[in-house]
Amino acid sequence: MLLSKNRTDQEKTIIGHPPGLFLLFFTEMWERFSFYGMRALLIFYLTKHFLFSDSKSYSIYAAYASLVYIMPVIGGFIADKLLGGRKAVLYGAVLITIGHFLMGFEGNGGNLSLAVNCFYIALAFIIVGTGFLKGNISAIVGSLYDKNDLRRDPAFTIFYMGINLGGALGPLICGYVGEKYGWRYGFGMAGVGMAIGLLIFVFCRPLLKGRGESACPEKLAQKVFGLSKEIWIYILSVTAIVFSGILLNYYQIVGQLLGIIGIFLVIYIFYSAIRLPSIARDRLFAAMILMIGSVLFWSLFEQAGSSLNMFTDRYTDRHIAGVDIATSMFQSLNSIYIILLAPVMAGLWTWLNKRNLEPSTFFKFGMGLVGLGLGFLVLVAGAKMNTHQLTPVLFIFLIYLFHTLGELCLSPVGLAAITRLSPVHMAGLMVGTWFFSTAFGEYGAGMIAKMTSNGSGDGFHNILNVYSSIGWLSVVFGGGIFVLTPVLKKLLHENEA
Repeated sequence: MLLSKNRTDQEKTIIGHPPGLFLLFFTEMWERFSFYGMRALLIFYLTKHFLFSDSKSYSIYAAYASLVYIMPVIGGFIADKLLGGRKAVLYGAVLITIGHFLMGFEGNGGNLSLAVNCFYIALAFIIVGTGFLKGNISAIVGSLYDKNDLRRDPAFTIFYMGINLGGALGPLICGYVGEKYGWRYGFGMAGVGMAIGLLIFVFCRPLLKGRGESACPEKLAQKVFGLSKEIWIYILSVTAIVFSGILLNYYQIVGQLLGIIGIFLVIYIFYSAIRLPSIARDRLFAAMILMIGSVLFWSLFEQAGSSLNMFTDRYTDRHIAGVDIATSMFQSLNSIYIILLAPVMAGLWTWLNKRNLEPSTFFKFGMGLVGLGLGFLVLVAGAKMNTHQLTPVLFIFLIYLFHTLGELCLSPVGLAAITRLSPVHMAGLMVGTWFFSTAFGEYGAGMIAKMTSNGSGDGFHNILNVYSSIGWLSVVFGGGIFVLTPVLKKLLHENEA
C-alpha cells in the first residue's frame, strides 16, 4: 500500500513521506510548468510579435532572468522575518497567475506602447511572485523533516523531480500551443498551469500540518499607520511590481545595479574574510572561487532560452519523422535529460565514494565547465559540416545533453558547498550571494547573446564564432580548475573542524 503509518509519529505517509511533500511537489511542478512554458516563448514573443531587434530582445530577456533570481533572496527574508513560508508561497502563486494571464494581452503586434507596457507589468508580476514563491516552497519542504531525518535528502530528490517534470511539460505544451495557435494561448496555458498549482496549494493546505506558518504572528498583526504589517507587505509588493516593470523598460539600469551591488558584496566578504581565523578564511575564499565559476557557468548555460533558441529556430532543420517541431519545444530537453540522468549521476557518485574515488567539489566544477564547453563546440562542428544547409537537429539534442551533464556535475554541489564552507554568522549572506551570482550570470548570458547579433558577418556565422569562443573559454577554465584542484582542495580543510 502507498499509505502507511510512520513508526515515529504515527502519521499517515505516502511511500514513506508526509503527504505535505506531495502537495508541495505538485504546486512546484505546476509553477515550473508555467515558468518554463512562458520562458520557451519569450524570446520569440519579443522578436516576432513586438518586432524588437535581437539585441534589445536579449537585453530585456537578461534583465527579466536576473531579476527573477534576485527576488527570491528578498522574498525569503520577508518570509523568515514576518510573513511565513505558506503565506509567501500562496501570495506568490497569485501574483504569478495574474502575470501569466496578463501576458495574453498582446495587442496587434509591433511596438504599441499600451501592449508593451502591459507586457512589462505582466513580467513584473511574475518576477515578484517568483520572489515570494521560489525559495520559500523549498524551505517548507525542509520543515517537514527533522534535521537528522534520513528521509530529508530523498524528499528533496522527489521534489527536484517535480521541478523537472514541470520544466519538461511546460515547453512541450505551452510552446507548441503558443507557436501553432497564437501567443495568447501559449501564455494562457502557462496561466492555467499556475492556477492549477494555486488551487492545489489552497485546498490541500491541511496536509502541511501547520508547517510554513509565520514564526512571529503577533508582529505580523502589529499596526503601522492603521494597517497591519502583513497588509503593508502586500502593498509594498505592488510597489515592487511597478519598480520591476520600470527596470524592464529601462533594462540598462539592471546591469548597473548588479555591478554596484556585486562590488559592495565582494568588498564586504573579503573584508570579513581577512578578519577570520585562517581555516574559516580559506573556506570563505574557496566559496568565492566557486561563485566565480558559477557566474561563468550560468552566463554560458543560459544561452538556451535566448541565442540558442534563436539558432534552433533560424538555422536548424527541425523536421523529425516528417514533422516540423515547434522550436520552443526543444526547451524541454534539459529537464527531460535531468529526469533520465540525475539518478545515474547520483548512483555514479555513490559508487565512486564507496571506493574513495569520488571527485572533489572543485573537480566536479571543472567537469561541469568542460561539459558545457564541449556542448558548444559539438554544435559548432555540426553546423560547420552543413554550411550551406540547415544544421541537423541531432546537434541540438547533443548540445543540451552535454550542457545537462555539465549542470549535474556543478549545480547540485554548488549551494551545498556554499552552506558548508560559510561561517555560521555569514551563512545567510553567502546563500544570498550565491543566488546573486546566478542572477549576475543570467545578465551575463544576455550580454553574450547580444554578441551573437552584433558581429559584422551574417547571423549564422556570428553565432558560431561566439559559440566557438565561449566553448573554448569554458573548456580552458574547467581544465585550469582540474590542474589547480590539489591547491584549491587545501582551502577546504576537509579533515579539520
